[in-house]
Amino acid sequence: MTTTGLAYITGASSGLGQALALEYYRQGWRLALVARRTAELQAWAQTQGLSPERFRIYGADVSVVESIVAAGRDCIAAQGLPDVVIANAGISVGIDSAIYEDLAVMQRVYATNNIGLAATFHPFIKAMTQRGSGTLVGVASVAGIRGLPGHAAYCSSKAAVISYCESLRGECRPFGVKVVTIAPGYIDTPLTRENRYRMPFLMPAQDFAAKAFAAIGQGVGFRVIPWQMGWVARLLRLLPNFIFDRALVGRPRKHRQGE
Repeated sequence: MTTTGLAYITGASSGLGQALALEYYRQGWRLALVARRTAELQAWAQTQGLSPERFRIYGADVSVVESIVAAGRDCIAAQGLPDVVIANAGISVGIDSAIYEDLAVMQRVYATNNIGLAATFHPFIKAMTQRGSGTLVGVASVAGIRGLPGHAAYCSSKAAVISYCESLRGECRPFGVKVVTIAPGYIDTPLTRENRYRMPFLMPAQDFAAKAFAAIGQGVGFRVIPWQMGWVARLLRLLPNFIFDRALVGRPRKHRQGE
């Protein structure tokens, strides 16, 4: 198979990142895979039968700026400048702002989901703009459309991902670099299996990856996957506060750390 490009994917050791890695590989791409759990990622790659010539693994902690920036620079040195960079790594933990210890949890969520996303893109932006091509992909969430009780850290962090990518899109467009925001709904991953509430339109991870691959290839500015959740998100945004708040009364909250 003729390779078609290089995809750099963070959070590749499980969930959406793993599904995206497999989809890009099946489509003939070379892979630069980033994760903290490199041994698990290597074992998965061997289980899937990935050709060693078509992927390389970089160990990094996205929440540590120096670590993820170094991984990006190592990728450029070892494999060249990627065609697509997917900032997928993220965490979801419930918090209660009345509990002091949860402020540190919120800080960790922001460090991973927001600062880590910007640091993931950082090593590639100047080189891509100089080349005049490339795609930067931020993985947000429909949870970023409207805040949910118990999800303050996660919802606000994903709302920030949406706004950040929108800002970056305007900055990069004049130089031929695309910025794509993908907002997953409920996707069947180890992360969502911990949820203790109903998840409408739950989608298998590999189905999500196929649709995300197509959207990224099209260079769309923003895409909710699955599409049904896009309509749900629009409806939630239009609901008056008093109706929205009443609809969430009694809804189970996200697990806090340690629960």
